[in-house]
Amino acid sequence: MKTTWTGSLAWLLAVSAALALAVAAPNDSSVMGQLPSFMARTLNQQAMVVPGGLPAERTLALITFHSSQRAHIDGWIQGLDLHADASIAWLRMPVLNDPGSTAARRAIETKLLRSYPADAERARLMPVFTDRERFVRSAGLRGTDEVYAVVINRQGEVLARAEGAFDADKADKLRETLQPQGVQEASRPPAGASPRVK
Repeated sequence: MKTTWTGSLAWLLAVSAALALAVAAPNDSSVMGQLPSFMARTLNQQAMVVPGGLPAERTLALITFHSSQRAHIDGWIQGLDLHADASIAWLRMPVLNDPGSTAARRAIETKLLRSYPADAERARLMPVFTDRERFVRSAGLRGTDEVYAVVINRQGEVLARAEGAFDADKADKLRETLQPQGVQEASRPPAGASPRVK
């Protein structure tokens, strides 16, 4: 009797441990990171609650940490042809340590306004004043030395990420992730069919 009870208890503990691990383990959609929630404004003063207020269900965020990284982000914008491709919702997102006062934040915004004089640029540039290191950890990034092109949804989940200078293969993967799930499945050829090449 004691052996049966001990065996049942061991089995129950094993099942409980497996269930606990299944609940605690990250799922596929959140494994890359989670953008923290915050309120920000684009340089043209459009207020936005991130991630719920993002312009599309899947948005490309071009994240920088230093002004010297502008050329790399410009490379992503040109490489993905973002100015001409209206199908991609995107934002330029410089992540800055919060200086702690409204006046200091306004001074930084004024400097950015001088660097980005065009209205179209200002509408897509959203400075994020926060704890930079905490943002990096939460979003699943490796640090502040590189730029990131990140696909995020309105739940803040990081669905895809590319690091560093523009790369055509990485850009193709980002484009694929930016498509809604139904479009991705519809664009795949049926099993056994060869894809059309025009």
